[in-house]
Amino acid sequence: MPNWFNSMQQTYEFYEVDPGTWGDKKRLTNILSCDITRDSENETLGHASITTTEELPECYIRVYLVTNQNGVEDKKPLGTHLCQTPSLKFDGRVKDISMDAYTPLLELKEKMPPIGYAIIAGRNIMDIASTLTENNVRAPVVQAVDGATIPFDFVANSDDTWLTFLTDFIGNAGYEYDIDEMGRILFVPKQDLLSMQPVWVYTDDNSSILFPDITLSRDLYGIPNVVEVSYSHNNTVLYSRVENNDPSSPVSTVSRGREIIHRSDNPDLVGIPTQVQLDEYAENLLRSLSSIEYKISYSHGYCPVRVGDCVRLNYKRAGLENINAKVISQTIKCEPGCPVEETAVYTQSFYGSSTVTSSPKTESTGYKPVQTSTSTTEEPEYFDYLIPE
Repeated sequence: MPNWFNSMQQTYEFYEVDPGTWGDKKRLTNILSCDITRDSENETLGHASITTTEELPECYIRVYLVTNQNGVEDKKPLGTHLCQTPSLKFDGRVKDISMDAYTPLLELKEKMPPIGYAIIAGRNIMDIASTLTENNVRAPVVQAVDGATIPFDFVANSDDTWLTFLTDFIGNAGYEYDIDEMGRILFVPKQDLLSMQPVWVYTDDNSSILFPDITLSRDLYGIPNVVEVSYSHNNTVLYSRVENNDPSSPVSTVSRGREIIHRSDNPDLVGIPTQVQLDEYAENLLRSLSSIEYKISYSHGYCPVRVGDCVRLNYKRAGLENINAKVISQTIKCEPGCPVEETAVYTQSFYGSSTVTSSPKTESTGYKPVQTSTSTTEEPEYFDYLIPE
């Protein structure tokens, strides 16, 4: 494994893949350029753009980054994609052929289950998903071992592809699809950021591979600063109102100068709640709705970070210290230096001190406030700017 912080020689190799063995079939020497995009928000989890001097038949192409460091050579796969839809550009001297390429999940997207197809309740979810995936793709499928069973008959919609059907199906076991660099299809458990540990730390010290420009954005639109919850059952009628009135919180009624209200009628609570339980429910609801997502875009030299990994950002000059973020997309450019454009997300809460007003209903006076309390949480730092080089 190379030391990605130190200098090295870097070249790229391209191979046609044998769909029967999934091994490298022959080396391709007519590739001019290649950009690989990995994107967790894309249905097929990514794509690639490849430029050649000669038209290629529809085939899978595997890309390697070949490094030489202190005389030690290492070959790292970057992606395996199915090339399609070529377009030609000719300037009178040089012919360039551009091709769009897709992950092996494209084969699941191209096929549809039979109309009325159903998986009967009680079947093992991951066993069935592995078998159905293997039956509809040429790429290797790595099975996930899990005991979860489907508790109801799972029926395909008329417009479902195998990809949409199986994506929804494995979601019932808490799994999602993934693709590794060799083009193998994986099943990975869904994880929230709080349960993940960083696999890489980006710093701005002398050994950093992080490029200086970082863009960080956030969206405060629609975040409420007041939650009202009402509950009624037979003769029991309860009401709770929570207001974020902390001046240090940028979304509070004090900072915004207005109320943005979220109402919840008859919340799904076990049994008949007490007023204290409803107050806690309302406060927890406002706390959860007061979290916003930050999106960070940055670039760095290549390192073995994948989409879905947790990374830590220690970019002190930008005010980002010990920020754990989840990588959601990457674009790898197969050019000198192997730069990677990366986007990651993390959340922070803007829930500050709040006032809880409880109002049980009486027959004589209607809703009457009977309890007021405050609670305070530390207000986090926040940023919204472009950091220049």
